[in-house]
Amino acid sequence: MHATVSGRTVSLADASHFVTSYLDAMRLAIAAHAATPPTAPDNLTISGSGALPCAFPYTDFATAAIASATLTVAGLTTGAAGDYGLAAHAAKPAVNVDRRLASFWFQTSLRAQGWSSPPMWDPIAGDYRTSDGWIRLHTNAPHHRAAALAALGVAADRDTVAREVAGWQADALETAVVAQGGCAAAMRTIAQWDAHPQGEAVAREPLLHWQTFDAGLAAGAQRDIAGWKPMAERPLSGIRVLDLTRILAGPTATRFLAGFGAQVLRIDPPGWDEPGTVPEVVLGKRCARLDLKQTDGRAVLETLLREADIVVHGYRPDALDSLGLSAARRRELNPMLIDVSLDAYGWQGPWQARRGFDSLVQMSAGIADAGMRATGVPQPVPLPGQGIDYATGYLMAAAAVHALALRQTQLVGSTVRASLARTARLLVTHRTPDPMPSPLAAETPDDLSARIEDTSWGPVRRVATPMSIAGTPVDWALPAMALGTATPRWP
Repeated sequence: MHATVSGRTVSLADASHFVTSYLDAMRLAIAAHAATPPTAPDNLTISGSGALPCAFPYTDFATAAIASATLTVAGLTTGAAGDYGLAAHAAKPAVNVDRRLASFWFQTSLRAQGWSSPPMWDPIAGDYRTSDGWIRLHTNAPHHRAAALAALGVAADRDTVAREVAGWQADALETAVVAQGGCAAAMRTIAQWDAHPQGEAVAREPLLHWQTFDAGLAAGAQRDIAGWKPMAERPLSGIRVLDLTRILAGPTATRFLAGFGAQVLRIDPPGWDEPGTVPEVVLGKRCARLDLKQTDGRAVLETLLREADIVVHGYRPDALDSLGLSAARRRELNPMLIDVSLDAYGWQGPWQARRGFDSLVQMSAGIADAGMRATGVPQPVPLPGQGIDYATGYLMAAAAVHALALRQTQLVGSTVRASLARTARLLVTHRTPDPMPSPLAAETPDDLSARIEDTSWGPVRRVATPMSIAGTPVDWALPAMALGTATPRWP
């Protein structure tokens, strides 16, 4: 995929202060176990121009997140993290990120040709005015919709829900919905979130939690890691990634890995679907189903884990434990496993196990309120896309690739944990300057790939890839296919 995009190309030194600031924080988090902090990359350039309108430097944030993952892959292919059989002193390949295309990928990359994507949101989902502010209800999953309606005691009619919500205080309704097993978030200011017990807990966390395990002499390793060498053309070829993720950060991470050659196998339970997002995020993946509530389903998953290099999951902290697949059990099955996980509201504090999504974290952490104040409109104004999800996904992908380098050079397995709330905290360290930078121009045909992708839903074109590595094409070998269309085993 390629595109001809207007706008000058600049080195990182000449790029926006916000790009460099975000990228520095991300690269420090990714290389948390490095002996020395990473230096400013001299092989990165930024092309394209313009920015999506936002109270925060959204386009710069997107550019930095994609750059962090792409630089990590570029380091792997040259042996920068260790000599993998390529030239020991090879120069790092040039990396470019197009900020214009990055902006589009932080909204949606898919352009349906002759058919329409299903709506992103359930009819009940959205922002509602309360007696003292605003609340967002997340009702895309049937059980989450049922929980919200049970807390309110009303039927599934948006006008009826709005009338009932108007009589509640936002915090009280948030508590009631969560108590029913649902998902809701009262809108807070940044200052209120900083003073909130969970906001304080998130502020104490690192951007990524790292833990490594000496697995060099461990019994039970099923993968021949010594036999794997990254090739410049497809650096992740031969790497098996088990994708146990849902909307939207985890699937973004595994989609990125697939673009550089990883074999990604996504596992979903029977009956589960995400019609508004699946076509966007299953590019390059094989998608199978397993019933993990059944003994034989868990047995198959254990086999997949034994033979995987990387597992990415976004289950709540106790969900896998309840299935007998705790972190200790996963490590027992595969001592060399790179285990990358995601939580919504952070890994410490009173909300550490709370269900959450990007749109809810934006409400909780003050992002939607800041957007409202910046634009002067009388309702919450979120980011131009699910940018907390997307940025966290690229961070997770970068961490997985860095962990591969650690595995090859130090014979260690790794556990890496990210959270949406902590990524959100990084975003809000900066505000968009006044006046706004040059606005992003409307999409043009040159922004799209020429290739037609035949998916389970119909033909699509994608926005051209925003990242490039010299000598390393970004290419997804498989089109986006519906959940359950593959068998749950490695090719």
